[in-house]
Amino acid sequence: MTLNAYYTLGRSGLRVSRLALGTMTFGQAGWGCDAGTAGQILDTYLEAGGNFVDTADIYGEGVGEELVGSLIAERGVRDRTVLATKFTLSARAGDPNAGGNGRKAMLRALEGSLRRLGTDYVDLYILHAWDAHTPVEEVMRGLDDLVSSGKVRYVAFSNVPAWYAARAQTLAEWRAYEPLCALQLEYSLVERGIEYEFPPLCQELGMGLMTWGPLASGLLSGKYSGASESGGLPDGRLKTTAARTPRTLDKRTERSWGIVAELTKVAGEIGQSPAQVAVNWVANRPTVTSVLLGASKRHQIQSTVAALSFNLPDDLQARLNTASALPRTAPYGLLPWLQRSVNARTRDKPDGPRALRDWVGPVRRSRE
Repeated sequence: MTLNAYYTLGRSGLRVSRLALGTMTFGQAGWGCDAGTAGQILDTYLEAGGNFVDTADIYGEGVGEELVGSLIAERGVRDRTVLATKFTLSARAGDPNAGGNGRKAMLRALEGSLRRLGTDYVDLYILHAWDAHTPVEEVMRGLDDLVSSGKVRYVAFSNVPAWYAARAQTLAEWRAYEPLCALQLEYSLVERGIEYEFPPLCQELGMGLMTWGPLASGLLSGKYSGASESGGLPDGRLKTTAARTPRTLDKRTERSWGIVAELTKVAGEIGQSPAQVAVNWVANRPTVTSVLLGASKRHQIQSTVAALSFNLPDDLQARLNTASALPRTAPYGLLPWLQRSVNARTRDKPDGPRALRDWVGPVRRSRE
């Protein structure tokens, strides 16, 4: 299976692969990979037809960008590669302007990224996280200036509330700033929270949906089962993440182990790996443009690219949807009932705002 089909990102003319190569593992000690393995992973991805490579200034404290830049230069593929990087997270402890979304931090971060990547422009510049302080007007004007300077081609947001993305895009349209062409958000069978707001937001305001974490930090890779909850974890990203994040972000919950169990059954029934089924499920959800894949070994990227080589039957999709159902919450659980009573026989166009009414799968009351 090759990545020979490309989607435009949002309403832009930028064409990207359905699967993108996430490079957070490049140069990372412990759970990442060295330069030689990173080169093998990049070669495998490019040979399959992939063209979308994602990094960030904070990965490996800059080592990730340096490695990505050198590997791309060695292969002479800069022009064919859609190169994305991110800014926001602090580069220097104790310096309040070494991170955040403000213009000073934004410009400092971009100059550093360009130097480390060995290029004079990035194709996609992404705000890594909402800092809750910088006015959205400053952010969008700053990004627009970077596009006008030629150092950035397109802009996007990651890890932001839906209302903030909507306000930023509306401001860009009103003031003729460079619009956001994408949102980059976590999405998997385990993490389905974006379904409440973001798909219709992306559809309405012309942003592509780039998703990360389709394997939920490795939880859906096939290496884990419910037994792991009480036992030790194998070395890997799930173990590293669990050790450094608060318990509220720990993905090892009763609900998660139920999802893992059902995913394992579904994968066995169609002769695919759990990881391939998990990626396939995300890649084929409505409005998803591209799914970020991470790997620390070459065979992992080879296997995951093959996730697009099969169709998941409707009945098996329904089983996964049910197993990973979101908790019932207001107003999303109430709105469909109200709309049915208000709209009576009114019908929507096939591509209208209600086309995504089934986006949020079956809801359930959570005991967690």
